[in-house]
Amino acid sequence: MKFLLKVLAFLGAMLLGSALTIMLLPKVIMGQGGESGKLGQLMDYLNKYHVEELNQEELEDAAAAAMLAATGDRWAYYIPADEYESYKAQKDSAYVGIGVTVSLNGDNGLIEVVNVTAGGPADSAGMQTHDFIVGVDGTDCTGMTLEEVQTMIRGKAGTEVTITVSRDEVNLDLTMVRATVQIQIVAYELLPSGYGYIDIENFNRRSAQDTIAAMEELINQGAKGLIFDVRFNPGGYKDEMVDVLDYILPEGELFITEDYKGDGETDYSDANCIDIPIAVLVNGDSYSAAEFFAAALQEYEYGIIVGQQTTGKGHYQVTFNLSDGSAANFSIGKYYTPNGVNLSGLGITPDVIVDLDEETQNQVYFGDLTGEDDPQIQAAIDALESQDSP
Repeated sequence: MKFLLKVLAFLGAMLLGSALTIMLLPKVIMGQGGESGKLGQLMDYLNKYHVEELNQEELEDAAAAAMLAATGDRWAYYIPADEYESYKAQKDSAYVGIGVTVSLNGDNGLIEVVNVTAGGPADSAGMQTHDFIVGVDGTDCTGMTLEEVQTMIRGKAGTEVTITVSRDEVNLDLTMVRATVQIQIVAYELLPSGYGYIDIENFNRRSAQDTIAAMEELINQGAKGLIFDVRFNPGGYKDEMVDVLDYILPEGELFITEDYKGDGETDYSDANCIDIPIAVLVNGDSYSAAEFFAAALQEYEYGIIVGQQTTGKGHYQVTFNLSDGSAANFSIGKYYTPNGVNLSGLGITPDVIVDLDEETQNQVYFGDLTGEDDPQIQAAIDALESQDSP
């Protein structure tokens, strides 16, 4: 399931911080009102003199996105008004749709289904992973962009849509009813080795309760250790990640922040903890809450970190609502590990480094490897076995 929500990865690393939304009514670009300043002047000139008719909304969107990019804040991004509801739904781990994740296949240029949510509309209609979407409601969509096809598939809950898929060079029409789909954030299983494997897709809403439930179930099944997989995990809400760490770790500092004013805040773990060997899988796409999760376990000497060097993110962001329904997400503070380390530009170095070639990396991303075939999972098992050896 390593591919759930990755279609939204263009938004950057996910929000790491309290779910804070502040309503602003900015004068970023207002156009013909005669505002002072360069941007207002430019908009007035364009509206008055440009030879072609201009789309005001497109100009404002482009200017807002460019302004955030110009801050040099790697983690800043702009959310257009027509994408904001989808963005919020994704943060809540639910959305209205058919229950698939799609990507553009680089070999044939077609839109490929890379995941089908169990029990969702597409699953019930018979759609399968690696189907290619070639039509929506009778319209040929070969050659269209990923965004264009996604727009055609979207719609209100309760409405019907027919998707034409190509499977083994045969076209099939699959009709389904759009519905609210709960995104699976956490998957788990007891591996043949006896270790429990927990794949955390992100740290958005429900991730803490689902991860804790997975830990409890695996421990009840007799797991002799736990392997957490946060590879390709883009992060999420600080509170969700802290709740998981609090469940695992003994009493002490967990998460330290310092905002733009210099004000600090610290989250703590209570004395309750679990006593079981732990490994965490990371890679260069373990961002934000994901790499912090691994860093905290490493600093407490509570887990063996296995995989590849992480990115190094040490700022947290807040989403600010804008007057037209759009939003801006940018960094307002720094965060530090329990030992007071800011990970910016550093990341974390695994205790056991296991590099993957591009083909294997892609197989991990798309979930095409079993635990027995995944070199990093096997390295984690070996590390845990060595730890247990006398």
